[in-house]
Amino acid sequence: MSKRQKAIEQLRQHPKAVRFDEVETILCDVGFVKRQHGTSHAVFRLGVHRLTIARKKPCISPKAVKEVLRMLDELDEVAPED
Repeated sequence: MSKRQKAIEQLRQHPKAVRFDEVETILCDVGFVKRQHGTSHAVFRLGVHRLTIARKKPCISPKAVKEVLRMLDELDEVAPED
């Protein structure tokens, strides 16, 4: 299991205790580009896919975590097989 897969599994197991920087690392590793800096919301884009995540301290909302997981699952389904 890769480091990214372990991090995603951590999101699934503990959606209420996810820090913004953890999600940011996973999304940027997948290929998303963070668009806004220094505001209360961050927008991540990858092609036509877009995620907006509110920064709450210290953790982001479980609803946002579910949206991130849904998007990652969707991208995994359309990814070409190696």
